[in-house]
Amino acid sequence: MSTARPSRAGRWALLRERVRAVLHAVMGVPDYERYVRHLRARHPECAIPTRREFERERLAARYERPGSRCC
Repeated sequence: MSTARPSRAGRWALLRERVRAVLHAVMGVPDYERYVRHLRARHPECAIPTRREFERERLAARYERPGSRCC
C-alpha cells in the first residue's frame, strides 16, 4: 500500500494557506470565496454579491451595531 506524499513545496503551500486562513479568521477578515461557496451550496436561489458588495456589507455589519465593540 503506497501513500503519495505531497512535495515539500506542496506541503509549504498548504501550511501557508492554513495559517493565512486562521489569521484571517482571528482578525475577522471576511472570506469572499468561502461565502460564495456557501451561498451556492446552501442558498442556490440567492444572488451572488460582487466582492465589493460583500466587503461593504461586512464592513457595515461590523460597525453599525451599537454596543458590539469595546472601544
